[in-house]
Amino acid sequence: MSIDFKPKSDFLRVLMERGFVHQCSDFARLDEKALAGGLTAYIGFDCTASSLHVGSMLPIMMLRWLQKTGGRPIALMGGGTTRVGDPSGKDEARKLLSVEQIEANKDGIRQAFDKFLAFGSGAGDAIMIDNAEWLTRLNYIDFLRDVGRHFSVNRMMSMDSVKMRLERDQELSFIEFNYMCLQAYDFVEINKRYGCLLQMGGSDQWGNIVTGIDLGRRMGAPQLYALTAPLLTTASGAKMGKTAAGAVWLNADMLPPYGYWQFWRNTEDGDVARFLKLFTELPLDEIARLAALGGAEINEAKKILANEATALMHGRAAAEAAAETARKTFEQGVLAEDLPSVSAPASELIGMGVLSAFVRAGLVASTGEARRQIKGGGLRLNDAPVADERAALGAADFADGVAKLSLGKKKHVLLKAE
Repeated sequence: MSIDFKPKSDFLRVLMERGFVHQCSDFARLDEKALAGGLTAYIGFDCTASSLHVGSMLPIMMLRWLQKTGGRPIALMGGGTTRVGDPSGKDEARKLLSVEQIEANKDGIRQAFDKFLAFGSGAGDAIMIDNAEWLTRLNYIDFLRDVGRHFSVNRMMSMDSVKMRLERDQELSFIEFNYMCLQAYDFVEINKRYGCLLQMGGSDQWGNIVTGIDLGRRMGAPQLYALTAPLLTTASGAKMGKTAAGAVWLNADMLPPYGYWQFWRNTEDGDVARFLKLFTELPLDEIARLAALGGAEINEAKKILANEATALMHGRAAAEAAAETARKTFEQGVLAEDLPSVSAPASELIGMGVLSAFVRAGLVASTGEARRQIKGGGLRLNDAPVADERAALGAADFADGVAKLSLGKKKHVLLKAE
């Protein structure tokens, strides 16, 4: 999407140069606010799992660049809105979680932010807040009278998050219909408490954010602003961060640093330059040099992407260890003990069908997919091609209690018999 605006502020200049900007409610005035210094902005993160996944890296990086260019970032935990469930981009209602689950998830999610933002009490320090602090204290009658009267049902029905469900004859519950009211109220409340003028998010949040701007205007708040980033898909059209083995989690206890490194190393050729801009802090001229590499040299750019992205998330030492593990595994053909591993009792693994073993290792999503990979020569057991889909693991496959399962040349998991 081409945007014909030349920003003066470092904040908008960096975000636009690196590809973070899809829409803005008022480029010129927001640029003035950022140029004046001390711009406060927030992004909300609902607590639907105990870790964020790599799809959340784009908004996290937006908050990071805001802080690096002199602004104050707010990470909003949706302890209140998670109890309702955001219908945006969904064909069916999200599963409602208990308060205990939400709190546990919130504790897990917090881990990622310390890697990217500097928290504290200074003017430019990041803060983390939870909308449960004000949403759970609302009186429903008072909310309807003081806030609900400002919402137009006609306009709410026109929002993509609502319209998509209705057009597909998918049920939209009343509790979900209220979500945009709560998110809009969040914006007004965060402005009142923290002087926040900007809400950022993915492009699927545009309707919810501008509803908050409109509510702020009706409730006497200062002018508020919206800035959204493009929803990312890969060059082949797949949703960013989705793999056959599931989501690419940020927390190391849900995905080891090596697995995170491998995700970036396996980036499609057509995505390398874009991902270097979005998910690393390399200078743009260096990214341009890497983007110009062709043929097999593009793999060096992918390794740099994997190193830099992993260093931001897990630290430079973990990134270098992952790169060394990959080098040993792929270039020297040795069994690197710090490859991702799955452990199970030996009595369970010995005799397990090879198809089930690859599913258990998370390398394929189903036995049907495993069969298709075998026909294409894609599965290996201890570096030997798997040719018989009816084969079973034997004791001899577990040298020193470990069997190496591989999908293609790049994905490996150690199956450890205990």
